[in-house]
Amino acid sequence: MDGLYLYCIREKTKGALAISARGVDESKEVFVLPYRQLEAVVSKVFLDEFASDQVQTKAREDLNWIKEKSIAHERVIEEAMIKNGKVLNLIPMRFGIIFKTRTALKRSLNKDYPKIMEFLKKIRGKQEWSVKLYLADKKKFEQSVKEKNETIKQKQKEIASLPEGMAFFMEEELKEVISKEVENELSNIVEALFERLKKQSVDSVKNKVLEKELTGRCEPMVLNAAYLVSEEKAENFKEGIEDLKQEMQAKGLCLEYSGPWPVFNFTSY
Repeated sequence: MDGLYLYCIREKTKGALAISARGVDESKEVFVLPYRQLEAVVSKVFLDEFASDQVQTKAREDLNWIKEKSIAHERVIEEAMIKNGKVLNLIPMRFGIIFKTRTALKRSLNKDYPKIMEFLKKIRGKQEWSVKLYLADKKKFEQSVKEKNETIKQKQKEIASLPEGMAFFMEEELKEVISKEVENELSNIVEALFERLKKQSVDSVKNKVLEKELTGRCEPMVLNAAYLVSEEKAENFKEGIEDLKQEMQAKGLCLEYSGPWPVFNFTSY
């Protein structure tokens, strides 16, 4: 038995193009189901395969299946968001939203219609941008801190003035001081960067810092943020990040950004 898998809800558009991306079930086409001033982007799926308990089981036992379906889910939303180079206003759904019938989907849309329309109005003309910061060169960053940090300099002077025997034992204490000050400086830089970009956005959020296994990078991530930016300010926002990239690079940090994305991090209606 088939059900309807919901990818996103968007404002109705004139002459919307067909979506070519394959859905979570590659054998089923993605299509648009209009409802009043809305369009639900959906595809048919086998309920036996995508039932809630089945998805939960595969999430535990088959990570490749979940990864493959999640990528397909996001690919459909990304295509649904763009028409003739223009970003459309839409609400992305989380993975695994399924309705047994069209009637059930329309009933849900009707129930939440005022909230959906209100939220679409709230995010109209806005884009989500992702910003990530990595500690690319730890030694370079530590050196930049040691050169400017007064606490470290003072401790180094104390050690230099001590007899050789005593200085040896103080070296371990210096290492602890350096480690603490480097950690504090990194935290301060991350917070300052987040707040600086926050001033150029409508809304912002800090997401969980991802482990290396998920980023596919050898450098540790130290900031994973998302910003909701007005379309007319998007270019200024990107220019601001480009300026920050040079500042971060000089300190041994790597700043990356991407977008515009569907408003995954600001969907609340």
